[in-house]
Amino acid sequence: MVTYLAKIQSLRNGGGLGQRHVNKQRLTTLRSPEKMAEIKCVGVVGAGQMGSGIAQLAATNGLDVWIMDADRDALSRATAAISSSVNRFVSKGLLSKARSLSMLCSCYFPIKFEAGDDAMRRLRLTSNLQDLRSADIIIEAILESEDIKKKLFKELDGIAKSSAILASNTSSISITRLASATQRPTQVIGMHFMNPPPIMKLVEIIRGADTSQETFIATKALAERFGKTTVCSQDYAGFIVNRILMPMINEAFHTLYTGVATKEDIDSGMKHGTNQPMGPLELADLIGLDVCLSIMKVLHQGLGDSKYAPCPLLVQYVDAGRLGRKRGVGVYDYRKKAGTPSPRL
Repeated sequence: MVTYLAKIQSLRNGGGLGQRHVNKQRLTTLRSPEKMAEIKCVGVVGAGQMGSGIAQLAATNGLDVWIMDADRDALSRATAAISSSVNRFVSKGLLSKARSLSMLCSCYFPIKFEAGDDAMRRLRLTSNLQDLRSADIIIEAILESEDIKKKLFKELDGIAKSSAILASNTSSISITRLASATQRPTQVIGMHFMNPPPIMKLVEIIRGADTSQETFIATKALAERFGKTTVCSQDYAGFIVNRILMPMINEAFHTLYTGVATKEDIDSGMKHGTNQPMGPLELADLIGLDVCLSIMKVLHQGLGDSKYAPCPLLVQYVDAGRLGRKRGVGVYDYRKKAGTPSPRL
């Protein structure tokens, strides 16, 4: 915490860290931010696997957290998932009981737990975006759609306090374009967590064209408080990780599509031949085939190279609703009573 405050104070005092070039004429029309505050409260929009994982990280690291989702069932599932995950961390000795389960205090969705912890006490659930107005940083973790994200960022810009940072967990969409929907582009940044957030060590930080140095340092410090390793990417389609990973997954689909090998041999070959923990098709199922397809479309459109065109088999699986583990079937069938698989499965 001392390090975090020192970094911010150094920046305020002009500690040799210049802002990136911004259009001065444009900035004259933008909202003047308050002094950037220490991050004590985190807002998370989206209660899916990524959003709940990010909320868990914040809560277990001593921050107050609001999780917002329009779907109340999603909020209930997120709370149960966080509680279960925290319990596993405690049982493995990775989290002390003093910082784990206690009582969930929810203004809107009271849920009882037999045991509780400080982390769970810090969680608040809501379906009202207005409740995020007290957050020092709001991290968006919703559907990977630029139009939907831009609409959300415009709403958040009118709700969040002027000092708040607006961060996106997008894995491929331009931060500059998301920031254009707000009157605070200097305070908009990409904060891409890997799946699942409580376990994976990396956070990819993406600076938009106008992201300030102060916003970057505060976001990086927060990720490091979560115990993460950070890398910084410029704002190009796919950033670092997915620029490399998704074409590999797409090529694995092409390998299956053209009959080079079975799905099992493709995954086994990559696991044992390149020392990866899981094969690319298994990984695609974990990520979600719809997410993989969405990212490939962003790469194809953003980089304009035919090598990024999504494999027809990937498109077919998504059209058929085979989205991976979250649907029970993707490249592999995870259902207990599987039907007759197609020849390509």
